[in-house]
Amino acid sequence: MKRLDSNSRIAAMLVGIVVTMGALAWAAVPFYDWFCRVTGYGGTTNVAAENTSEILDEIVTVRFDANIAPGMPWEFRPMQTEMKLRIGETGMAFYEAFNPTDNPVAGTASYNVAPDLAGYYFDKIQCFCFTEQVLKPGERVEMPVVFYVDPELVKDRDAGRIRNITLSYTFYQIELPEAQASLSPVEGSDYN
Repeated sequence: MKRLDSNSRIAAMLVGIVVTMGALAWAAVPFYDWFCRVTGYGGTTNVAAENTSEILDEIVTVRFDANIAPGMPWEFRPMQTEMKLRIGETGMAFYEAFNPTDNPVAGTASYNVAPDLAGYYFDKIQCFCFTEQVLKPGERVEMPVVFYVDPELVKDRDAGRIRNITLSYTFYQIELPEAQASLSPVEGSDYN
Protein backbone atom coordinates (compact mmCIF):
# COMPACT_ATOMS: atom_id res chain seq x y z
CA MET A 1 0.00 0.00 0.00
CA LYS A 2 2.89 2.32 0.81
CA ARG A 3 4.40 1.64 -2.59
CA LEU A 4 1.16 2.68 -4.36
CA ASP A 5 1.00 5.94 -2.37
CA SER A 6 4.64 6.66 -3.22
CA ASN A 7 4.07 5.96 -6.92
CA SER A 8 0.92 8.10 -6.96
CA ARG A 9 2.78 10.96 -5.33
CA ILE A 10 5.63 10.72 -7.85
CA ALA A 11 3.16 10.58 -10.76
CA ALA A 12 1.33 13.66 -9.42
CA MET A 13 4.62 15.55 -9.06
CA LEU A 14 5.63 14.64 -12.63
CA VAL A 15 2.26 15.76 -13.98
CA GLY A 16 2.64 19.01 -12.04
CA ILE A 17 6.11 19.57 -13.50
CA VAL A 18 4.87 18.92 -17.05
CA VAL A 19 1.91 21.31 -16.61
CA THR A 20 4.19 23.99 -15.11
CA MET A 21 6.70 23.63 -17.96
CA GLY A 22 3.89 23.83 -20.52
CA ALA A 23 2.52 27.01 -18.92
CA LEU A 24 5.98 28.59 -18.86
CA ALA A 25 6.57 27.68 -22.52
CA TRP A 26 3.18 29.14 -23.46
CA ALA A 27 3.95 32.40 -21.61
CA ALA A 28 7.51 32.71 -22.93
CA VAL A 29 6.59 34.02 -26.39
CA PRO A 30 4.35 36.92 -25.30
CA PHE A 31 6.71 37.75 -22.44
CA TYR A 32 9.73 37.82 -24.77
CA ASP A 33 7.80 39.97 -27.29
CA TRP A 34 6.87 42.42 -24.52
CA PHE A 35 10.44 42.47 -23.20
CA CYS A 36 11.87 43.20 -26.68
CA ARG A 37 9.39 46.01 -27.32
CA VAL A 38 10.06 47.67 -23.96
CA THR A 39 13.84 47.41 -24.11
CA GLY A 40 14.52 47.45 -27.86
CA TYR A 41 16.38 44.17 -27.34
CA GLY A 42 17.10 42.26 -30.54
CA GLY A 43 16.48 45.33 -32.69
CA THR A 44 12.77 45.50 -31.94
CA THR A 45 11.43 48.94 -32.78
CA ASN A 46 8.97 51.17 -30.95
CA VAL A 47 5.53 52.22 -32.18
CA ALA A 48 4.49 55.88 -31.98
CA ALA A 49 1.20 57.60 -32.77
CA GLU A 50 3.02 60.62 -34.20
CA ASN A 51 6.41 62.28 -34.22
CA THR A 52 6.61 64.87 -31.46
CA SER A 53 10.38 65.04 -31.28
CA GLU A 54 12.75 67.82 -32.13
CA ILE A 55 14.79 67.57 -35.32
CA LEU A 56 18.57 67.65 -34.94
CA ASP A 57 21.16 68.73 -37.49
CA GLU A 58 22.78 65.30 -37.36
CA ILE A 59 22.17 62.90 -40.25
CA VAL A 60 21.34 59.23 -39.94
CA THR A 61 21.34 56.80 -42.87
CA VAL A 62 18.59 54.19 -42.84
CA ARG A 63 19.11 51.19 -45.10
CA PHE A 64 16.25 48.94 -46.14
CA ASP A 65 16.31 45.15 -46.39
CA ALA A 66 13.66 42.64 -47.48
CA ASN A 67 13.49 38.86 -47.10
CA ILE A 68 10.94 36.10 -47.54
CA ALA A 69 10.70 33.03 -45.36
CA PRO A 70 11.04 29.57 -46.90
CA GLY A 71 7.77 28.57 -48.55
CA MET A 72 6.54 32.16 -49.02
CA PRO A 73 5.85 32.50 -52.76
CA TRP A 74 5.85 36.31 -52.91
CA GLU A 75 8.49 38.56 -54.35
CA PHE A 76 9.33 41.27 -51.81
CA ARG A 77 11.78 44.18 -52.04
CA PRO A 78 12.46 47.68 -50.75
CA MET A 79 11.73 50.38 -53.32
CA GLN A 80 14.76 52.36 -52.13
CA THR A 81 18.01 51.00 -50.76
CA GLU A 82 18.68 53.78 -48.27
CA MET A 83 17.46 57.14 -47.03
CA LYS A 84 19.36 59.93 -45.31
CA LEU A 85 17.41 62.06 -42.90
CA ARG A 86 18.03 64.23 -39.91
CA ILE A 87 17.65 62.60 -36.52
CA GLY A 88 14.09 63.31 -35.38
CA GLU A 89 12.81 63.90 -38.93
CA THR A 90 9.90 61.76 -40.15
CA GLY A 91 10.72 59.53 -43.11
CA MET A 92 8.52 57.44 -45.40
CA ALA A 93 9.83 54.46 -47.29
CA PHE A 94 8.06 51.94 -49.50
CA TYR A 95 8.34 48.20 -49.95
CA GLU A 96 6.85 46.30 -52.86
CA ALA A 97 5.25 42.87 -52.70
CA PHE A 98 4.12 40.78 -55.65
CA ASN A 99 2.13 37.54 -55.67
CA PRO A 100 3.16 35.62 -58.83
CA THR A 101 0.93 32.63 -58.03
CA ASP A 102 -2.55 31.71 -59.25
CA ASN A 103 -3.96 31.80 -55.69
CA PRO A 104 -4.48 34.48 -53.05
CA VAL A 105 -1.69 34.40 -50.47
CA ALA A 106 -1.70 35.94 -47.00
CA GLY A 107 1.43 37.07 -45.24
CA THR A 108 2.69 38.86 -42.19
CA ALA A 109 6.01 40.63 -41.73
CA SER A 110 8.38 40.46 -38.82
CA TYR A 111 10.94 43.21 -38.49
CA ASN A 112 14.01 44.39 -36.67
CA VAL A 113 16.74 46.99 -36.91
CA ALA A 114 20.49 46.66 -36.76
CA PRO A 115 22.47 47.46 -34.80
CA ASP A 116 20.26 46.13 -32.02
CA LEU A 117 20.88 49.15 -29.78
CA ALA A 118 19.17 51.39 -32.35
CA GLY A 119 15.88 49.51 -31.92
CA TYR A 120 15.01 51.42 -28.78
CA TYR A 121 15.25 54.74 -30.69
CA PHE A 122 13.65 53.70 -33.97
CA ASP A 123 9.95 54.64 -33.87
CA LYS A 124 7.37 53.51 -36.43
CA ILE A 125 4.27 55.63 -36.89
CA GLN A 126 2.69 53.56 -39.66
CA CYS A 127 3.75 50.19 -41.05
CA PHE A 128 2.41 47.40 -43.23
CA CYS A 129 3.88 45.06 -40.60
CA PHE A 130 1.19 46.05 -38.10
CA THR A 131 -1.44 43.99 -39.98
CA GLU A 132 -1.57 40.87 -42.13
CA GLN A 133 -1.52 41.37 -45.90
CA VAL A 134 -3.48 39.43 -48.52
CA LEU A 135 -2.46 39.61 -52.18
CA LYS A 136 -4.65 38.32 -54.98
CA PRO A 137 -3.09 36.28 -57.79
CA GLY A 138 -0.82 38.54 -59.83
CA GLU A 139 -1.33 41.49 -57.46
CA ARG A 140 1.51 43.93 -56.86
CA VAL A 141 1.32 46.46 -53.99
CA GLU A 142 3.44 49.24 -52.57
CA MET A 143 3.43 49.29 -48.78
CA PRO A 144 4.60 52.30 -46.75
CA VAL A 145 6.47 52.52 -43.50
CA VAL A 146 6.56 55.90 -41.71
CA PHE A 147 9.24 56.29 -39.05
CA TYR A 148 11.71 58.53 -37.25
CA VAL A 149 14.83 58.11 -35.17
CA ASP A 150 14.31 59.54 -31.69
CA PRO A 151 16.81 62.34 -30.88
CA GLU A 152 17.38 60.69 -27.48
CA LEU A 153 19.69 58.37 -29.44
CA VAL A 154 22.51 60.93 -29.34
CA LYS A 155 22.36 61.08 -25.52
CA ASP A 156 22.74 57.31 -25.08
CA ARG A 157 26.23 56.40 -23.92
CA ASP A 158 26.25 53.12 -25.90
CA ALA A 159 24.12 53.98 -28.95
CA GLY A 160 24.97 57.69 -29.29
CA ARG A 161 27.43 57.23 -32.15
CA ILE A 162 25.11 55.13 -34.33
CA ARG A 163 24.50 56.89 -37.65
CA ASN A 164 23.76 53.87 -39.87
CA ILE A 165 20.66 51.78 -39.20
CA THR A 166 19.27 48.88 -41.23
CA LEU A 167 15.52 48.24 -41.17
CA SER A 168 14.85 44.64 -42.14
CA TYR A 169 11.59 42.79 -42.84
CA THR A 170 10.88 39.13 -43.41
CA PHE A 171 7.49 38.09 -44.83
CA TYR A 172 5.99 34.77 -43.71
CA GLN A 173 3.06 33.01 -45.31
CA ILE A 174 0.06 32.59 -43.02
CA GLU A 175 -3.34 30.98 -43.44
CA LEU A 176 -5.79 33.01 -45.48
CA PRO A 177 -8.34 34.90 -43.40
CA GLU A 178 -11.72 33.18 -43.50
CA ALA A 179 -13.30 35.76 -45.87
CA GLN A 180 -10.66 35.21 -48.58
CA ALA A 181 -10.28 31.47 -48.00
CA SER A 182 -13.97 30.87 -48.61
CA LEU A 183 -13.88 32.50 -52.06
CA SER A 184 -13.35 30.30 -55.08
CA PRO A 185 -10.34 31.23 -57.26
CA VAL A 186 -12.68 32.90 -59.77
CA GLU A 187 -14.47 34.94 -57.07
CA GLY A 188 -11.28 35.93 -55.26
CA SER A 189 -9.32 37.07 -58.30
CA ASP A 190 -9.56 39.39 -61.26
CA TYR A 191 -6.75 37.40 -62.89
CA ASN A 192 -8.40 34.02 -63.54
